[in-house]
Amino acid sequence: MVITPLLSLLCLPLAEAPAQLQEADVYEVQTVALPEEIEMEVGGLLPLPNDQLLVCTRRGEIWHISAASSEEPAFTLWTDGLQEPLGLWQQGEWVYTATRGALMRIRDQDKDGRADDFEVVNDDWDISGNYHEYNFGPRPDAEGNWWITTNRAFGTESFGHKPWRGWALRIQEGQPMEPMVAGLRSPAGIELSPWGDMFYTDNQGEWCGASKLAVLRKGDYHGHPFGIKSAALPQSRVKYPGENPDGMLMPEVPEYIPHFQLPAVWFPYDKMGRSPSGMAWDTKGSMGPFAGQLFVGDQYQASVMRVTLEQVNGVWQGACYPFRKGLAAGVIRVSQAPDGGFWIGMSDRGWPSLGQEGFGLQKLSWSGVVPFEIREMKVEPKGFRLFLTKAVDRKRFAASPPSMQIESYTYELHSAYGSDEMDRKALEIGALQLSEDGMELFIPTSDLREGYVHELHVQDLFAQEGETLLHAEAYYTLQRIPR
Repeated sequence: MVITPLLSLLCLPLAEAPAQLQEADVYEVQTVALPEEIEMEVGGLLPLPNDQLLVCTRRGEIWHISAASSEEPAFTLWTDGLQEPLGLWQQGEWVYTATRGALMRIRDQDKDGRADDFEVVNDDWDISGNYHEYNFGPRPDAEGNWWITTNRAFGTESFGHKPWRGWALRIQEGQPMEPMVAGLRSPAGIELSPWGDMFYTDNQGEWCGASKLAVLRKGDYHGHPFGIKSAALPQSRVKYPGENPDGMLMPEVPEYIPHFQLPAVWFPYDKMGRSPSGMAWDTKGSMGPFAGQLFVGDQYQASVMRVTLEQVNGVWQGACYPFRKGLAAGVIRVSQAPDGGFWIGMSDRGWPSLGQEGFGLQKLSWSGVVPFEIREMKVEPKGFRLFLTKAVDRKRFAASPPSMQIESYTYELHSAYGSDEMDRKALEIGALQLSEDGMELFIPTSDLREGYVHELHVQDLFAQEGETLLHAEAYYTLQRIPR
């Protein structure tokens, strides 16, 4: 009697199916106990050696926390009275922060545990008194210049419209501020990549079809017209783009505005997040199978997302993946600790969040358990290649191949709030190709489209141990097809 591979599989003795891992099994969350009198609406994080941490808050404070990971951390008010600082960075004995009105540097000169020396590094911009005139940063670039991103004002500007809102500003100490990049909306995160490019996150809304991650390059325009009149000022490094086309598909806009910059990664609305914020690369290799990747907070979902990037034909693009939901409050900042874990700073003041708390401080660490996951999704000239964290069960794969669905879509540049997923198309998928070691899976398709998100869903893919993917979806933003 001839037994087919599928019947052979069915004839095997039944084994107990492995328990399916959950996010909490792989990445553990520790909550820092806060004193009742401290409302720690985190705006910035600065991890220090020996389990110490500086935390700035939207209320204008900077707290020093010692034994931060212990059951009994100690809190000292390092300084207060700042105007909504939303980032921290240390250089030598100075701590730098971007407040609403100035890039400042602060230090504890007499070493008594309280800041006592304050200097304005640059304040070459005005504010109107609008509640939404946030400034994010600073971050130093490879040449030592400081970068900050400025939020557009919402609603009434009490003292008139002020320039340089919705811009990325570069500041060399002792020199005038340089407005480098225009067209930002609500750029809540800014970070220097390990290879030296500056990236930022932006929130979905008017003229911003979905939330995104994009690179900041001198002279680029990212599509939001709120502060674009500033491009006519002599300090601007951005050419005035003219009027935005209202209702044009995003991939078509660079033909109309040559210096229009498409993002490296779109974060599809609600499928990934609504309000991406702070981010950090795993430069210490502490995130298990995702060592070296980028981790991005989301304020609305109270979550951390995962991102992989690749440069194709000179353009940065890549994929985003779900990672860890269920954090206590809306995530504002993500920063890697010296021991490799990620500090998560949270606040929901002014914005709704799925988190149950109004603010908080947590630490995210790898448990040592390796999940079955899509480690990375990369594009090739004729399809996508998935790199997996565990080997696929080859016998099960041969007997019953997994189901793959890929749909592509893009967004529209328009004045309305957000964008639907436009020009949707299901891709035709050929025969799946599994590598000999079971760690790579090639998905052939001839339907790739530049400027489109390619949304992947996987069903019934099994690891050798028998478990299915912890997260069975990925979202690849394809700006260039490899030659």
